[in-house]
Amino acid sequence: MPPESNDVRPYPALDEVDRAILTELAADGRLPNNALAERVGVAPSTCLTRTRALRERGAIRGFHAEVDPAALGLPLQALVSVRLTAHERAAVDAFRARSVRLPGVVSVFHVAGAEDYVLHVRAASGDALRDFVLDHLAVDPVVQHTQTSLIFEQARGMG
Repeated sequence: MPPESNDVRPYPALDEVDRAILTELAADGRLPNNALAERVGVAPSTCLTRTRALRERGAIRGFHAEVDPAALGLPLQALVSVRLTAHERAAVDAFRARSVRLPGVVSVFHVAGAEDYVLHVRAASGDALRDFVLDHLAVDPVVQHTQTSLIFEQARGMG
């Protein structure tokens, strides 16, 4: 079973080929197996077996399409920082479980520092973003404070 997305696990058994497969797929998740095998220098059957094994071990968490949020009717993006009132594991875990299911939430980050969580949120408008914060976060008894930062532009990094 793959590890949870917040598990920190070293992958000491990964060799150069496994790391090369991961590097190539991180750059282009749609790369066909034959092209991937050629780039990493192994037979296609070997590449397919290793890619499946990397998925089963949790080193590959999944594949997705990066879609323009505006095409979904959600052109506004924001990072909403959340400070919790309680830091007991049960309260923190419950907030995380609730927040990942909220409408418009793309990602939830548990962070160190003055804030406890940062939520990446998509919304149809400024009014919809305000409603999201008021209807889902401000009413949550475990939420002490929120701060919203609008995202003007997003550029994808190489990592």
